[in-house]
Amino acid sequence: QALQHLLSDAASYLRLKEPLGGEDAETLMDSTTATAELGWTVHPPSGWEEVSGYDENMNTIRTYQVCNVFESNQNNWLRTKYIRRRGAHRIHVEMKFSVRDCSSIPNVPGSCKETFNLYYFESDFDSATKTFPNWMENPWAKVDTIAADESFSQVDLGGRVMKINTEVRSFGPVSKNGFYLAFQDYGGCMSLIAVRVFYRKCPRVIQNGAVFQETLSGAESTSLVAARGSCITNAEEVDVPIKLYCNGDGEWLVPIGRCMCKAGYESVENGTVCRGEHLFVSASSVWFVGLEECPCHRTPDPAEEEKEKDEEGHVLKDPASQCCPEPQRKGPGGPT
Repeated sequence: QALQHLLSDAASYLRLKEPLGGEDAETLMDSTTATAELGWTVHPPSGWEEVSGYDENMNTIRTYQVCNVFESNQNNWLRTKYIRRRGAHRIHVEMKFSVRDCSSIPNVPGSCKETFNLYYFESDFDSATKTFPNWMENPWAKVDTIAADESFSQVDLGGRVMKINTEVRSFGPVSKNGFYLAFQDYGGCMSLIAVRVFYRKCPRVIQNGAVFQETLSGAESTSLVAARGSCITNAEEVDVPIKLYCNGDGEWLVPIGRCMCKAGYESVENGTVCRGEHLFVSASSVWFVGLEECPCHRTPDPAEEEKEKDEEGHVLKDPASQCCPEPQRKGPGGPT
């Protein structure tokens, strides 16, 4: 019990960093956002225990802890609620946890561990009960054994120095509607502080004159998922097919093909827009200029012109007109 109180005390003063994933990730479950008890399933009841803690903003978060190091043959399971995969092919799990250094526990038996196991179980619906799936590796699929980079001792706790470990693992392909996660303790003294489940995606992007819609990453970490692009407005294909590939980290790679602006349009805003030219018609010719009409080619406003005269009555030219190029002129016989 004393060791469990130490874990609770540690969790109460933890500081959580920003979650991994960023803009290229979509969260499926985040234990730190729970406003009430998580209510995950434990087996046996004497194993994992849900307790309250606080983040750096003194917001209450729910954590799980276990510390039965003085009892042999430990096999404590903790199962999340059903998590819908929402079309994802590969799932990522970020875990924040603290582990007690076995060597810092007086008279601890040799069965003390500083690791735990991560499993998952797929299902098309929320089918789990207190006894199903069975609490063993088969039918559960093992993802990995999770080890702490740093463990803590009682001395660390006395100085409020916490050593929070962050590990990320992924698994796939997943094909059913959802899944459960399970954490197996077999003799450690630890606190599972936060669990975030997410998948990666490549965001919508405009590249090489084409639009590529948001694309989910593939089932394997090395997968490249092809996405077809469509030309932006007023652009046309010049090299086909137009493709980009989304990798397992949510990054676009290997551009193939491109679109270019049609005649009469220019590429602006880093190639994301094809901007057209304005057409000005006079009695003798057709003028093509950019979107911003040059001051020297505009029809003067008499009121403005009056204001722009000097003391001797001479009209002052707009300084900007001095650098205004002569526009291309098309007449009946073509450009002149």
